[in-house]
Amino acid sequence: MHFKKIDEFENLEMGYICNFSGGYVSRNKQLFENIELNKLNQFILEKSVFGTPIFKCGDGSNKILVLSGIHGNELPSQIANLRLMNELVSKELSHTVYFIPFAAPKASMNNERTFNSMDLNRSAHIKNSVSNLIVKAVASLKIDFVGDFHSTSSNANPGFESIFSSKSPSPESFLIANYISNDMGSETISFDFAGMSYKGAVEDVCNLRGTPAITGEVLCPFCNVARGSVDKSFAQMKSFLSYFGISY
Repeated sequence: MHFKKIDEFENLEMGYICNFSGGYVSRNKQLFENIELNKLNQFILEKSVFGTPIFKCGDGSNKILVLSGIHGNELPSQIANLRLMNELVSKELSHTVYFIPFAAPKASMNNERTFNSMDLNRSAHIKNSVSNLIVKAVASLKIDFVGDFHSTSSNANPGFESIFSSKSPSPESFLIANYISNDMGSETISFDFAGMSYKGAVEDVCNLRGTPAITGEVLCPFCNVARGSVDKSFAQMKSFLSYFGISY
């Protein structure tokens, strides 16, 4: 994967996961109204028209991915991911942090759970799906840890703020989830073996391939941005990074 240094922003590089998933994210009114229209966010929105962009900050030891938008109608984590990028883009980092704020910009644009009728959190094992290409990028970039951030409605599964993990075959998934739970009170949901409940989640496929991963969930109605939900998702992301000593 080719990364290009972005001259307008200190310490930022970008590439593309794929070029068939792009969309005008700004057309999602609920999402757009909660995004600060600064130079960096405008740049990210522009690049998302052409596919799924991935951004890189720092050049340190561990390589860590912060992912959001696997379900396009789960908005708080996508907004929080942009906020996190804005806070870290000019920092000197001891690790390398990758960001995918919009896994499928077209789905985010349409405020839809699926991308072209495919649930990307049930298809990471399906060749050349968007989520499968993200998992392939994790492997090709030698990313060490993945945090996939979502939201859940009170009448959905799980229906409460939580951190998903598994104990095997990547046991550090469980350790990271416990750290975040102890740090901010998100309930831990852990499986003995990745993929026990269903197939194709990004977290599970990463864990099965030997890359420790967790899924963060905050409570918010789908297609909306509930008060405090972005702050909660942002706090989960910061807690995830603090496990590796990234704090500010």
